[in-house]
Amino acid sequence: MQKLPKKTVVIVGGGLTAGLAARQLTAKNVEVLVLERGGSHAGSAAATLPGQRDELRWDSHQGLVQDWSIETYTLRHNGNETALPARWMEAFLPGEGLGGAGNHWNGHTWRWSEYDPQIRTRYETRYGKQAIPKDVSLQDWGTTYAELRPYHELFEKLFGLSGKAGNINGVIQPGGNPFEAPRDGDYPQKPLEITESGLVFKATAEKLGYKPFPTPAANSFGAYVNPDGQKLAACQYCGHCERFICEANAKATPQVLLYPMLAERKGFEVRLRCHVLGLIYDEGGKRVTGVRYVDLLNGQEYEQPADVVILGAFTMMNTKLLLTSRIGKPYDPLTQTGVVGKNFCYQASSNMSLFMKDRWFNPFMGAGSAQLCIDEFNNDNFDHAGLGFLGGASISAAVYGSRPIKTRRLPPGTPRWGTEWKRANAEWYAHSMGLNAAGSCYPHRDNYLDLDPTYTDAYGQPLVRMNFDWRGNELAMSKFVTEKMNGIAKAAGADIVGPANPLKAPFDIRVYNTTHITGGTVMGADPATSVVSPRLQHWDAQNLFVVGASVFAHNAGYNPTGPLAAMALRLGDDVASYVDRPRDL
Repeated sequence: MQKLPKKTVVIVGGGLTAGLAARQLTAKNVEVLVLERGGSHAGSAAATLPGQRDELRWDSHQGLVQDWSIETYTLRHNGNETALPARWMEAFLPGEGLGGAGNHWNGHTWRWSEYDPQIRTRYETRYGKQAIPKDVSLQDWGTTYAELRPYHELFEKLFGLSGKAGNINGVIQPGGNPFEAPRDGDYPQKPLEITESGLVFKATAEKLGYKPFPTPAANSFGAYVNPDGQKLAACQYCGHCERFICEANAKATPQVLLYPMLAERKGFEVRLRCHVLGLIYDEGGKRVTGVRYVDLLNGQEYEQPADVVILGAFTMMNTKLLLTSRIGKPYDPLTQTGVVGKNFCYQASSNMSLFMKDRWFNPFMGAGSAQLCIDEFNNDNFDHAGLGFLGGASISAAVYGSRPIKTRRLPPGTPRWGTEWKRANAEWYAHSMGLNAAGSCYPHRDNYLDLDPTYTDAYGQPLVRMNFDWRGNELAMSKFVTEKMNGIAKAAGADIVGPANPLKAPFDIRVYNTTHITGGTVMGADPATSVVSPRLQHWDAQNLFVVGASVFAHNAGYNPTGPLAAMALRLGDDVASYVDRPRDL
């Protein structure tokens, strides 16, 4: 193994968090090396016409997603089962290549509720300690929304978000989300155009007394130049956001807004096709001295020394690297001791379809975040007393773009093939819309990540084992929120309302839900219950930092990108300060 010259900061993973942290670091002349196991999609068929609109390649065949033949995960629903590897994963979609999952995302960009970082304190204060079941391991994060707020403001300007403010410094704004955390001002750009399904949803929600609002979107309303001089074009509503790279540079992504700018900065380097195998850990000195990686182009293994290492990879990889490098104590569900792997969460979602003969929806015209929402039943925005569950979901109507292979809403009872199937497709394609409930997922003592004792990846390392199922709290929450969504569907006056299908156990990896998995390297103020400190510094290695959704101690009814990005920007500033004076932050 060849040992390379030392770098000041090495970041594992070339996605959104790495790009944001590197932005802050290089602005202060700190040397940064990013190691990304994939290549670059810039200028490739994935980003340019006509290849960009290949639904079979990028959607059905997951062309921008982790290669499951090289590295996958195993799953068991409880400790009595034998975990088996997923040979093809549809449930969530880790990105592959520079920019990571930030390339193929839809662009929903939320700030979480002001109380989310103190979620346990919130529930205990409002309902009493007995309201939190003993097997639901909710915990505070050790930080506050107020501490992250300036970085939310910065990120939204960097990514040119389109939206409508609902709370400016405590003053509720008409047309925005009345439940959102307070902001300094409105979004950088106006909200996206309201689609026909949005008009139906808006009228129905208002009739029922709810307050619909547009989703904060990283799909650009118009031409936009961010504070770094990077440019976005106007969204064309082409319907190729999710699982695709934007053909028009209208979707804010790391590939468009971060890495081209970073490439021009002194002291920044990115190495592609470099798969990190592990961290080099000095347990006695409580520090890491570097990382080991294999160059996938020449097959050589290298040791890359570093003053500071940041884990900024996907949730599963952050956890895996700590487990395989034996940094921190693995979580044990029987004794509920240990920290690495605990609080693994997903997102509890459900959906349903509406069919209206007299409404023409043009479903092929959409954008990743072209949706209207209500938040009355999200998180703790409603009274949970006596309901038997905690958490909730946003309810929305969206048009992402109904492409011909995967998007075919058909009324209940339609045959799966043949003449009647064809007739129903022709009759209802332009006359249907969907509703979705994107729900929270709270940690459970039996939902966690560890290393599989049997199966290995292409590099001979253990696969990450998911110990996960939908538990009682999420099943009850989904049933409640789905019933509320069903009420909206019936009030909309549809000719046919598809069945309301709340979440059901067991968890099925063959069905896409979201890519919003969290936990495994959770943050907190107590080393006994967290992997990293509130400043994302590892308790057992002073110069090791972890950032990404893996540090979330629970998952809310929102996409994790907003707080994830805010923490990455703050971490960049923190690590720059640490480089000047190494210490416990």
